[in-house]
Amino acid sequence: MTERHRLRSLFTLVYLNGVIPIRTQPLYLVNLLASPLSFLFFITVISHGVYLAYGVTGGMILTMLSVGTGLQSDLTHYRHDLKFQDIVVASPVEAPIYVAGMALSELVYSLPGLGVFVVIFFLEGFATVSSVAILTATLLLIWCFAIALAFTLATYFEDVRETFLFSPLISLMLTVLPPVYYPLSALPGWAQTIARFSPTTYAAELVQGAVHLQPLSNATATIDWAVLGGFAIALFVIAAVKARWKEP
Repeated sequence: MTERHRLRSLFTLVYLNGVIPIRTQPLYLVNLLASPLSFLFFITVISHGVYLAYGVTGGMILTMLSVGTGLQSDLTHYRHDLKFQDIVVASPVEAPIYVAGMALSELVYSLPGLGVFVVIFFLEGFATVSSVAILTATLLLIWCFAIALAFTLATYFEDVRETFLFSPLISLMLTVLPPVYYPLSALPGWAQTIARFSPTTYAAELVQGAVHLQPLSNATATIDWAVLGGFAIALFVIAAVKARWKEP
């Protein structure tokens, strides 16, 4: 398969699963924004705007993670209901191209929603060269480990309804319970230890430090980057080894 055909396959998948749904069902965008904006609304109202920055940064992390949880539903639907993955397997398109195209389609699909938080981020004066760079790198790492996790799970689901069970649980474990919308220091010591098992804790610590919500030393930031990157690499390795590309 030539590079030209790989790119063509990639953009076709992005158009099929990312652009067309936005054009035909724009209400999907409202659904994507529902949870992040709800958290932002309540945090802002309850704190009288004091914790707005936590709501904005947390909303972007939750939105990017939703890209991954949404991917597992789409991949399962394409695999079982439409038998689309069987067609791809029989075609010259390789598994990495298929997964990359579907992942990029979810990213394109989420850009309008993510853009709402980006606009607020700039309007509230949180944006600096450093904070934007750290935020961008952090969100990309979240996207990477989210799609790797989603792809692996999707290859084991036997029905798309199973994703309706796991997606809320993943969101709960990775964005609601960990300190994404609040500082880690707000938790008691034992809870902080448990929160450290979630990669989003390290992502939130980096972003919160970048916008000066919490002090962040160079040593702590180095650990955060290493752990967050390690999670992404580990999940990609698991996906490469354990994901079932072809039906058993």
